[in-house]
Amino acid sequence: MRIFRMALFFGLLVFSAACATATPVPKVFDGARAYQDVLAQMKIGFRPTGSAGDRATGDYIIAQTKQAGWKTETQEFTFRGLPIRNVIAKAAEGKGPIIIVGAHYDSRLIADQDKQNPTAPMPGANDGGSGVAVLLELARTLDTSKLKNEIWLAFFDAEDNGDISGCIVTPGAGCDATPWPWSVGAAYVAEHVPSKPYAMILLDMIGDMEQDIYYEQNSDVELQKQIWGIAAKLGYTRQFIPQNKWSMEDDHTPFLERGIRAVDMIDFDYPYWHTTQDTADKVSADSLERVGRVMKVWLESQ
Repeated sequence: MRIFRMALFFGLLVFSAACATATPVPKVFDGARAYQDVLAQMKIGFRPTGSAGDRATGDYIIAQTKQAGWKTETQEFTFRGLPIRNVIAKAAEGKGPIIIVGAHYDSRLIADQDKQNPTAPMPGANDGGSGVAVLLELARTLDTSKLKNEIWLAFFDAEDNGDISGCIVTPGAGCDATPWPWSVGAAYVAEHVPSKPYAMILLDMIGDMEQDIYYEQNSDVELQKQIWGIAAKLGYTRQFIPQNKWSMEDDHTPFLERGIRAVDMIDFDYPYWHTTQDTADKVSADSLERVGRVMKVWLESQ
């Protein structure tokens, strides 16, 4: 009986030691789970700036990032009579220079590229929804123990009213017809960041099933080489194409204007851009996963 007890005692010690020294299983970016965040945004409905849907989407983002353990803050202000709210989730605060990974969460008020319904609201599954989904899955899976920089996941409001008449955005007697600028929320973040960030990476329209992500011509070339190089090592050379194609004014622009290195990761070969056909069936979980895994490796290796 004594021998059995001693064996059991030492067995428990070995088991406890093994449990104490076991390496945690790395979290893997899951495109299927990110796709559920696209569906959640589509369930909320249209999300133009200042609308109930826009507010509900911001609330969803806040809940998801807090649940993932990130410190989540908001920036609230008014622009041309509309309430604007950026949501910023932070990790590894004070650990090093800030890296901002951003996406806009508002959807365009009118589908002005739609030949059949140019005044209808735009669903925004890819244009807005895909970038938000990747950021939320990054919040769940990023290994913060590997981070050497403070990371901000920035969810920008008020990107997609650009070039729309103010009398459409806020109709009424005496309305101001001056077209809205693009990237109102991103400009506010760029203006109020407390120190010069190490880099800013924008994820915009990256969920297309026919994924072709070229270099954007205004973006920082060295950062592009780093990120597309990681994509190549992960086997994504068909989708990440290290050649210049588009030149965009986007949410990275306010950062570039302030001398901050920035990259616009965008797949602009998207026939449903600013139409009523930008729906969840046009978004691929595999496309979300490729972008998310590239960004996860890059962020954890800086």
